[in-house]
Amino acid sequence: MDRLQMGPPPALFTPGQRHNSMPVKMDVYESDLLGFNHRFQSIREQREASEGLIQEGLRQENATLRHQLSESQLDLDDARTTRREFQQRLKVADAHVQSMSAEITNANNRNLYVLVLLDGDGLIFQDHFVQAGIEGGKKAAYALRRAIVSLCGQFADEVEIVAKVCANLTGLARAMRRDGCIEAEFDLKEFALGFTQAKAHFDFIDVGYGKERADSKIKELTRWHLRNYNCKQILLGVSHDAGYAPFLDEILQDHDSRARVTVIEGSPTVRELRDTKVNVIQFEELFRADKLINRSPDSSHNASFALGPGQQGQLQTQALATMTVPPVTNAAPAAPAAPTLPASWAAVTRSATPPPQITTPLAGKMAAAKARGASSLTKAAAAAAAAWNPGPRGLDAPIAVMPVALESIKKRKDTDKLCNNHYLRGPCVKGSDCCFEHRYKPTLDEIHAIAHLARLNPCTKGQECDIENCIYGHHEQSH
Repeated sequence: MDRLQMGPPPALFTPGQRHNSMPVKMDVYESDLLGFNHRFQSIREQREASEGLIQEGLRQENATLRHQLSESQLDLDDARTTRREFQQRLKVADAHVQSMSAEITNANNRNLYVLVLLDGDGLIFQDHFVQAGIEGGKKAAYALRRAIVSLCGQFADEVEIVAKVCANLTGLARAMRRDGCIEAEFDLKEFALGFTQAKAHFDFIDVGYGKERADSKIKELTRWHLRNYNCKQILLGVSHDAGYAPFLDEILQDHDSRARVTVIEGSPTVRELRDTKVNVIQFEELFRADKLINRSPDSSHNASFALGPGQQGQLQTQALATMTVPPVTNAAPAAPAAPTLPASWAAVTRSATPPPQITTPLAGKMAAAKARGASSLTKAAAAAAAAWNPGPRGLDAPIAVMPVALESIKKRKDTDKLCNNHYLRGPCVKGSDCCFEHRYKPTLDEIHAIAHLARLNPCTKGQECDIENCIYGHHEQSH
């Protein structure tokens, strides 16, 4: 401490030396400072340029983002609006779908029906139904409906039964008479009428002569109704006919169709149908299990009837000889066809029976001869019958005639006479232009009498006639 206070420290440089060194150092310092400042300025410029570049990039990016944000906002607004529209439309569509679904379900469950198609030439109703005529036809229709409704379960109160019997009515009536299950062919016609009258959806359809007519109608009806959703089941009365096997093979390929098709068995189902694995059901109380047999006394053997061409059984050869009524000829002859007819009758006129030959003098002689000696006439008729051989048509079926009914018909004169065509084949093709009576309602005995009187007029084609329901005679004139 004392040393420090002794005086100022010695000078490092003399005044002269200090004066001489200052400029040199200042120059160095200034030079360094200027260089530093230059470098600093350079660095600052670079930094400013960099910052400017960054700012410019940020401004551009910001502008781009703002533009994109604006567009995104517009897109969002549009998407929100569209979504709401679609939500509203989806809501409406859902409501519409639900409504349509309910409507379709309701439509599918409305007007349900079961279709019954019977080939009447082979599936035969029990004898007691047919023998009862019109009432029997109605009872058969009601019994058939009850039997099918009982199988419908929960739909029994909603389902409708539609039944159609397709048959050659004339040929079937002839076969049933030969079998002995009916006394007169007219019984079947009355049965068919009763069956048709029983229910609005029940029809007994006379398809006329020809094997394929009933077949084709049944097949086409089946195909059409299988495409109808409301048709829940189709019952086919075809167990007797192997000809339906290819058709069943075709429609049963579809699983849904297989579940909706059933065969009604009358006579035992033929092997070809069993091979298709089709469903089979029986209504024993309704249909015969046996086929029609030719039980005519003159038959050389019993055979099942097949109602087709060239397969008709022979009738009794002594039919005319055993008639209990005398031959008469004053029945109303069939009026000749008019030159022009309405278009609706075209089909009738094409299949109409040829006009009869007028043989009144000959028939009058026969009646007088029989009045003079019935015994000798009977013997002569029997001898002539033995000498005459019928052609392919065969003898006409005998007609049992009540004398009282016959006399009642014979008493009618002029325009009061009953029209043969109208009452035996009906309706008359002339309609209101016909000069004979159409409005009278004859009894069954009177119908037989009309048929007997019409039979006395020989058919112009004789044994060559191929019209099943021809009302004229086809025997040799002396017979």
